Amino acid sequence: MTTMAQVSVAPEVKGAEIRRHELAAFLRSRRERITPEQVGLPRGARRRTPGLRREEVAQLSAVGVTWYTWLEQARNIQVSVQVLDALARTLMLDPSERAHLFQLAGAADPTPAAVCPSITPALRATLRQMEPFPAAVQNSRYDILAYNRTYARLLCDMDAIPPEDRNCVLLAYSNPEWRSSIVHLDEALRLMAARLRASLAGHLGEPAWKVLLKRLQAYPEFREHWERYEVVGSRSKTKEFLNRHVGHLTLEHTDLWLSPDQGPRIVIYPPKNEESRARLEKLHAMALEG
Repeated sequence: MTTMAQVSVAPEVKGAEIRRHELAAFLRSRRERITPEQVGLPRGARRRTPGLRREEVAQLSAVGVTWYTWLEQARNIQVSVQVLDALARTLMLDPSERAHLFQLAGAADPTPAAVCPSITPALRATLRQMEPFPAAVQNSRYDILAYNRTYARLLCDMDAIPPEDRNCVLLAYSNPEWRSSIVHLDEALRLMAARLRASLAGHLGEPAWKVLLKRLQAYPEFREHWERYEVVGSRSKTKEFLNRHVGHLTLEHTDLWLSPDQGPRIVIYPPKNEESRARLEKLHAMALEG
């Protein structure tokens, strides 16, 4: 007869258990350092828990209270990348902390904040050579993977945007400065949603796409456009921007594809006229000055 003392535990099982306990401790430590005021909640007179309560983290992350409690208790439950992404945002994790969270959970971070091997030093140098024209590398999800100095000042201060938030569609629906820089905003938003739906067809079920769509669904404007089921392919077109530094810009949107499957591409904005060219040169000079 085999006794409990004789039962051995496989190393991989033991390792998973250790990671669950590390994940639970990490979540508790991050939760306790966030004040209610930081997330727009009242402190209240009877608060005894340092930082946020478990139910507050669950509510802000749109997950069940019981489920989140089990997570902090190191229960053996499955955690999706969408939930990890939501927890990382609620707990205001920096890039290193976010990477640590996903590593403890044994999941791959699907956001553009993760290292992209296709962005080589040569490609970054190419973007610099395109200055003063704004240029960036985007994927089929419209994540902004790399950009030059003029692009960094075209619609907003791109350097101030967290890497995981650098997505053209998300910024167009959520970032006030980005939105105010787009002339004909309503038309632009509708077309962006239609192009995103066209791109989605080849990526159904992929975690990164699920994360992005879940975030976008929080905006009624996007939901309205998304539910139209319009589909528009990518194409070059004239775009107008109202830059806060140099004024009105009329630019040609051009895609330079980096692969045959219409995945990653260089997006470049040459000027449509001499006035816009002069203003781009001024914007580039400002970017060089910092």
